[in-house]
Amino acid sequence: MPSFRQVGEKQLPNPVLCMAWSPKRDLIALANTAGELLLHRLANFQRVWSLPPNENTGKEITALAWRPDGKILAFSLGDTKLVVLCDAEKADILHLFPVENPVSCMHWMEVLEESSVLSSFYSSEDESNLFLPKLPTLPKSYSTTSKIFSEEKSDEILNLLGEVRLNILVLGGGSCLLELYAYGMYKIATLPEVPGTCRSLCLSSDLKSLSIITEIRSSDNDPEIRYIQLDTGLLSDCLPEVTRMARKFTHISTLLQYLRLSLTCMCEAWEDILMQMDLRLTKFVQEKNTNTQVQDEFLELLLWGQSSPELQALLMNQLTVKGLKKLGQSIETSYSSIQKLVISHLQSGSEALLYHLSEVKGMSLWKQKFHPLGLDSVAIEDAITAVGSFTLKANELLQVIDKSMKNFKAFFRWLYVAMLRMSEDHVPPELNKMTQKDIAFVADFLSEHFSENEELFDRKGKYFNVERVGQYLKDEDEDLVSPPNTKGNQWLKFLQESTHLKESPLLFPSYPQKSLHFVKRMMEGVIELCLQKPAEVIGKSVKRSVSLSLYIVPESSENTPRLFELPSLYNDKKANLHYVVFCMPEVSPCKLYLLRRSTEPNRPVSNVLTAIDLSNVLCQSIDDTTAGSSSDRVYSCQDARFYDNETLTVVLQASEEEENRGRVLAQLPLSSALSCKEEFNWDSSLRLDQQSGSIPSQGLVLENQWRDLENMKAQFVAVNGIRKVACVLSSNLRHVRVFEMDVEDEEDEERPESQNAGSDQDGLEETLGSQEEAEGGQTEGQGGGLRPEEQLESGEGLEVS
Repeated sequence: MPSFRQVGEKQLPNPVLCMAWSPKRDLIALANTAGELLLHRLANFQRVWSLPPNENTGKEITALAWRPDGKILAFSLGDTKLVVLCDAEKADILHLFPVENPVSCMHWMEVLEESSVLSSFYSSEDESNLFLPKLPTLPKSYSTTSKIFSEEKSDEILNLLGEVRLNILVLGGGSCLLELYAYGMYKIATLPEVPGTCRSLCLSSDLKSLSIITEIRSSDNDPEIRYIQLDTGLLSDCLPEVTRMARKFTHISTLLQYLRLSLTCMCEAWEDILMQMDLRLTKFVQEKNTNTQVQDEFLELLLWGQSSPELQALLMNQLTVKGLKKLGQSIETSYSSIQKLVISHLQSGSEALLYHLSEVKGMSLWKQKFHPLGLDSVAIEDAITAVGSFTLKANELLQVIDKSMKNFKAFFRWLYVAMLRMSEDHVPPELNKMTQKDIAFVADFLSEHFSENEELFDRKGKYFNVERVGQYLKDEDEDLVSPPNTKGNQWLKFLQESTHLKESPLLFPSYPQKSLHFVKRMMEGVIELCLQKPAEVIGKSVKRSVSLSLYIVPESSENTPRLFELPSLYNDKKANLHYVVFCMPEVSPCKLYLLRRSTEPNRPVSNVLTAIDLSNVLCQSIDDTTAGSSSDRVYSCQDARFYDNETLTVVLQASEEEENRGRVLAQLPLSSALSCKEEFNWDSSLRLDQQSGSIPSQGLVLENQWRDLENMKAQFVAVNGIRKVACVLSSNLRHVRVFEMDVEDEEDEERPESQNAGSDQDGLEETLGSQEEAEGGQTEGQGGGLRPEEQLESGEGLEVS
């Protein structure tokens, strides 16, 4: 009797390109040809959420990988060359970054090594919380409304760090793309050139080596599969230092993302209505028939209470009393919101950024520990200076906001009273009082802001720049239209006259002519240079230790999605071994090959290469009453994945398939295959398929670790040995079945839905249209978010205990 039970089945509307089980939950992520990212439960293959293709991120998903804690899902997009980190709970995109070339495969691993130094770091890592206030959540009403980022995500962004234990996202692709990202965010290494296109990756948990499967064009222009092992010993030797540095740099990357979102919220709080005064005054200049300056027109109204017919028409017909009140309220609301965001978010984020960069500078000065990793104290000092300049610019914006709010309040109060008198309306007594000081204040405002500027008209198409805050939020390289007036500033005068302080590294440059956006981009560029140096140094330390040519890809499989096709890689964390599982159907269609390498490149291992003969794997185990002539069948392997350190999960195909039969899901124990004492002598001058006859072979017969996959042309499988689950995919990439692998299938007869699903494939296809139409309507209406009834609850019993 089979030892695994089918718990779900479904026909999908679009072919699946890649699938991956969550390492901690009974969830599986799928990407299809329509560009959708789907998350399904194990039970009944119920869909939890879908993330539709997005023109801002991309539509061609090329690879998937789960963060080891199961909370973040990474996927790559080939059309936009982006890597996206998605919240598995809410389908929110938390972070994305560009890569030079499209990613073809990815692997996310976690370091398991323990040491006293690491344990000390793990326990003390949160010391920053003792010195820094908690960063406030971005306000919902001003959260970014872009299609990429959703509301109220600052908390999730700050949680991108996850656990303190080091985890690394490995990216591989064509044109020499091979990069390592600590915690999925900070590029910790750019690895040396590897020939061909990466098809599979596996970084060992001890960080000593990286296994790669590449596809290159041979001399005959045939696709050739090659196994390459890279020595990443520097990461392993300096693990405590790498963890500290990576953790700090990931903090920095997260804070930069937080500052970007804060600045985006500020830009949204600033409204276009604030430009009305500038545009209407410009139109007034263009249409008036007199040579009188606008500044003089308003001053005459202020001092004598008289106005020209043109000015009166501007105020009463275009601006209007009601419009003036609305403009005043908009300015006060907008400026107050921006002011709060600067104080609570920009300044807090900048302080935290300075703190972490200062700690990184301290690391860089510890030459003995951190110099091998490429930490450059000069580059870090430049980054600290850039953050200081950004902080100064944020403070400058606060001063401009404060001054503008006072100016506009006094100006609008006076203008409101003047317009009421023009219309002969009643003026409230509390507004009618205006002292000589108030008149002087408004006169100064008019003389400074209402003078016509021909140069400004040539640059911006307007003569005036009454509103001074918006220019700081423009993402452009041009200088500020109206930089702050520093005349009479005693501190600046003192600095200019001081020979020693003028160029002092202790003082941050202020860039008075530039916008906040410009200084922010400059800061990001300097920090990026600071982060690049360790990635280059670590990358140069990585050397190729092994390169083995395996076989030529059969023409029949060239159109198969490469992410599904063998070889597959696996890291045995206990024995510190790399495994490569592959088939050579053109040479030995009934054999499955197992290649073993130590994670330490120079350490030899026994049974380097073994062949498992599958031709008679089920012959003696099938009951003749149910199998009929099955004992005469010869089986070949369609797909194979490591279930755990001792078991392979395989999809087998019979040489002579009967109708609705012939595909089998099986668990292969490796103990007998690895007990072979005969060693293979590898001739490195030849491909492996050219010397396959001398590979030691071991026969294998299963007893009950298998199951017929009736009514399904099964082709591929994805497994999770921790959760003890498997997902089988058909050759047309649209039909899936999910199984619990270590549960006796005693309920098959009591599960009519499973029987109907398994025996009536046509029925599934008939119901597919209406089912997907209903699901699609829900998804479209929610933009890819979670349906309330399908939210992932922490108490569902899905977490690993």
